[in-house]
Amino acid sequence: MPDGMKSTSETLCYFHPRCGNGPHRQTKTENRHMPTPLPAAAARTAPNVRPVAAEDVFYPCSDGRPMADNMWQADAIMMAAGDLRTAHPRALVAADILVYPEEGNNKNSIAPDVLVALGLGTHKRSSYFVWKEGKPPDWVLEVASPGTQAKDRGVKRRRYREMGVREYWLFDPKGDAYPQGTPPLQGFELVNGEYQPLESRLVDGERVIRSEVLGLDVRADGELLRFRDVATGRDIRHRCEVEADEERAQAIAKRESARAEREAARASREAAARSAAEARVAELEAALRRSRTSPAP
Repeated sequence: MPDGMKSTSETLCYFHPRCGNGPHRQTKTENRHMPTPLPAAAARTAPNVRPVAAEDVFYPCSDGRPMADNMWQADAIMMAAGDLRTAHPRALVAADILVYPEEGNNKNSIAPDVLVALGLGTHKRSSYFVWKEGKPPDWVLEVASPGTQAKDRGVKRRRYREMGVREYWLFDPKGDAYPQGTPPLQGFELVNGEYQPLESRLVDGERVIRSEVLGLDVRADGELLRFRDVATGRDIRHRCEVEADEERAQAIAKRESARAEREAARASREAAARSAAEARVAELEAALRRSRTSPAP
């Protein structure tokens, strides 16, 4: 794009510290964020410039990037988020929201594909402010595509480590993003300020990694992740599987209801036929009695 030209677009943002919960109009300028507070040194040297107070900084709720590059990535992200909400119904589980680690700095943000924060409640948020929540997310997942895998394994890993995220997970749903020989599913735990790989083990012929933070065993199940509750030993079922079971149960219930209605109608017809036959027999018996008691002519 030539110098001096900018592309702008309007989106809705749902948080501003002075305006409260939105929506509020937000104008996005390509490759630029809203201004951050001036450092103290710059504020002292810049004449007639008033530093922006931390509470007045505007935090965009979107970085303008798509959630996923392809359907494999999108399906894995959304299915994992849904399964984790089932596994932890009282935890915050969010997909593709901006995390701001530093108050007053709206240029320092990162958008995990999926995050889990335990003990914070489930109310919806436009963004995740670490200083407001009191801690970083406990668990983060990045789902790879060929265009994102290098950043996931490099700069994002470093930033989550610096933020203090307890477990960081990587998943390649299509199997074509990571270098050859790299497992499609990897988990890391924060130990003494560094990420250490979580060990995998074979369970029923499948490679499984345990998340101590979530209390779940995690495995690659084709193009999706599968979570198993360690306490119960049962898999967390995908929402589509639950819905399919519900549809089958409803179809069976409808068939049983229709069969019961047919049986009831048949029984009603048979009862009516029996009643009519019995009434006819009674009429004939009454006529026979009358004929026997009638005087001969």
